[in-house]
Amino acid sequence: MQKSFTDQMGRRVTFDFPPKRIISIVPSQTELLFDLGLDSEIVGLTKFCIHPIEKFAERTKVGGTKKLNIDLIKDLKPDLIIGNKEENTQSDIEELAAHFPVWMSDIFTLDDAMKTIMEIGALVDKEPEANYLNHLIYAGFRDLKMLALQNKIDRKVAYLIWRKPYMAAGKNTFIDDVLLSNGMTNVIKQNRYPIVTLEELKTLDCDLILLSSEPYPFNEKHIEEIKNAIPDTTILLVDGEMFSWYGSRLVKAVQYFFEFQKQLY
Repeated sequence: MQKSFTDQMGRRVTFDFPPKRIISIVPSQTELLFDLGLDSEIVGLTKFCIHPIEKFAERTKVGGTKKLNIDLIKDLKPDLIIGNKEENTQSDIEELAAHFPVWMSDIFTLDDAMKTIMEIGALVDKEPEANYLNHLIYAGFRDLKMLALQNKIDRKVAYLIWRKPYMAAGKNTFIDDVLLSNGMTNVIKQNRYPIVTLEELKTLDCDLILLSSEPYPFNEKHIEEIKNAIPDTTILLVDGEMFSWYGSRLVKAVQYFFEFQKQLY
């Protein structure tokens, strides 16, 4: 049976339902598919789709999110490819869409993430499972917001994702919405992921600088590097997956942020 769906870029996608040969080209959405109960249906994923690790090892790797192996994908003959507008390159998606059904997400907020979980659940015939995940995520982040209010958390933060040059998460990003949910206001006012210098950061008068574990793997030595330039600001290493993965990882993120908020009182 064929079914049609409209993806989050407004594109109509038609395929044999339910799909039996799926390629996921975004790590957080790959984890979601496994957590929805799919297994044999997932025939390909990217080299960054590391969760769950035991499933990663068993699957064909189709390149990276930004540089897909198109020929290998064609060889796998998928009946559905699931991607994301920000994570994947337009040229790769256009080439794949000429041959296969490609469904794309476009996510900026927690609400967008929950909508995506429901829509992917519908795509793969796992709506009850998707509903349950969203129940956990909605309740968890509602409680996190209440906790931040009760404890009067109101911290001005910068969230760095890259070094040489330094890049930060700005407005209109999923990370920005996650920060707000935990009592943190982003001092970076530009959209998306602007380049910033340490001199600029110093002028922004932030309480906290958060160094993400991905895509750049910040570590202790980078704390010292930034501390030398901005000595009066607290600098913390954080788990980038918890701030930026927008699938079922959000269930685990709830517990992470309950603990993380304790550092902000």
